[in-house]
Amino acid sequence: MLRRWLIGSVPVLVVVVLLAMGTYYLMNARSFQLGGHVVDRVDTNEKVVALTLDDGPSDRAPEVLKVLADAQVPATFYLNGRDLAAHPEHGRAIAAAGHEIGNHTFSHRRMVFVTPGTVRDEVERTDAEIMKTGYVGPITFRPPYGKKLLLLPRYLAERDRVTVMWDVEPDSGKKDATADGIVDETIGKVRPGSIILLHVMHGSTAALDAIPRIIAELRAAGYRFVTVSALMSR
Repeated sequence: MLRRWLIGSVPVLVVVVLLAMGTYYLMNARSFQLGGHVVDRVDTNEKVVALTLDDGPSDRAPEVLKVLADAQVPATFYLNGRDLAAHPEHGRAIAAAGHEIGNHTFSHRRMVFVTPGTVRDEVERTDAEIMKTGYVGPITFRPPYGKKLLLLPRYLAERDRVTVMWDVEPDSGKKDATADGIVDETIGKVRPGSIILLHVMHGSTAALDAIPRIIAELRAAGYRFVTVSALMSR
């Protein structure tokens, strides 16, 4: 009896495992989602890349803006609505400097296994805060931690919003990341059309310290920096 039950349970376990694996893939896929347009890099032979900076803005924003201004590089900032509401002056400064601003949800929560109302609230409240900065360009979306499943892609697809992922992430999940390591990994993985993800608003300053060197080395290799929207227009 027990043996028959165990044998009969095998197909069920296989299905459960396959569903779990499929769900995990969908949540974390960079170049695929169930509905709408997702981009992790642009297919081009032209040596252009986009520098994207996630989270915040925080009180480190002025320093970040100075680094970019000194290098004369445009960036795309994926900002959180709660931080824009807390630091409106930083959001206005980012917009005034001519950088692109994208939506990174209001509270930076994982956008999986949530209700349609939560998706709408997280995106639309952040859109409203972005509008207050004076920014008038396109607003693409980046899911926190890169997590997405069903409802978020559907919501974005219905509104013709682009989900922007990345193909180079030298500091993600690396609390001990150094500027040297970030530079080396970025230079080693960048290719034409790459979207580089860095975190510069919180925690270690390693990513911020790495930016001038990344810019210098990629420029020496013939690369130019553009915003995400400019990259996607190629």
